[in-house]
Amino acid sequence: MVSQEFLQELPKCEHHLHLEGTLEPDLLFVLAKRNKITLPDAFPKSIEELNVKYEKFRDLQDFLDYYYIGTNVLIKEHDFFDLAWAYFVKVHKQGLVHAEVFYDPQSHTSRDISIETVTKGFQRACDKAQAEFGITSKLIMCLLRHIEPEECLKTIEEATPFIKDGTISALGLDSAEAPFPPNLFVECYKKAASLNQDLRLTAHAGEEGSAQFVSDALDLLNVTRIDHGINSQHDDELLDRLARDQILLTVCPFSNVKLQVVKSVSELPLQKFLDKNVPFSLNSDDPAYFGGYILDNYIQVSKDFPHWDHETWGRIAKNAINGSWCDDKRKGDWLDKVDQVVTKYSN
Repeated sequence: MVSQEFLQELPKCEHHLHLEGTLEPDLLFVLAKRNKITLPDAFPKSIEELNVKYEKFRDLQDFLDYYYIGTNVLIKEHDFFDLAWAYFVKVHKQGLVHAEVFYDPQSHTSRDISIETVTKGFQRACDKAQAEFGITSKLIMCLLRHIEPEECLKTIEEATPFIKDGTISALGLDSAEAPFPPNLFVECYKKAASLNQDLRLTAHAGEEGSAQFVSDALDLLNVTRIDHGINSQHDDELLDRLARDQILLTVCPFSNVKLQVVKSVSELPLQKFLDKNVPFSLNSDDPAYFGGYILDNYIQVSKDFPHWDHETWGRIAKNAINGSWCDDKRKGDWLDKVDQVVTKYSN
């Protein structure tokens, strides 16, 4: 097994991180008090009690119920800044060089908080992270798939200025997957793509949903990345396509265990993806709820796949870099750094 020091030093790119999912219990209660938000009677009353709840979710919906309660404490632009900034403060010590982060404006506009308030707060934190830590980032606006597509189209309309000026770099699709297949959102994706030819497209698929959800996201939504995607393992033709087109899967180990998609990280088809040349990155998803940030996920995977050597980890890091939506100069610098780190620890 490779050392923790090696894993920490590897340049990391994170592609599957929900900013609202970084709301730690300590900040949640601070913001609730600051904004005079009354939490539900059944909600845990202390940081300790909430941490206990986060230890075990029954399923994805149980997690989402708590996740959406948590978003209610986010009201002002500075709240969103504080949330994202707390994430960057944590991960800049973990070897993170680039983050492409999700946010869910519909969780906030449904509470009469404007997209402008949310987006500007998050973007301020992204700008500060680049200035102070050298971490580059991109904002990915997600649509909540349990919301009617007609309402999602309205959200895209509201976000139009930020899509057109590039503040929003990509469109994503999240929330409970299985009851809401990709075909429901074809018009939404076409509309968003028409607003900016440089807009990137991704979607959660193949976590709860079958491999067919992954294929449909590629064919119907024209995405160039798949979030989760682990059920792709059940379709050899799809795996060949992912490898041929180098479609990145943004895998979330801790999340998959906490939401009982798999019983342990060792059950994830990561070795199969490597053998099939399907690129994937390792990500933390909603780390405040799932018990670990990006380095924690790397370390756990190294424990469950102890036969992976420095070169294998270098390959994983390079796939994450190559699958990122940043400029070629940045990619080149990070790829060189991966080689340096692998060489340093292999000698």
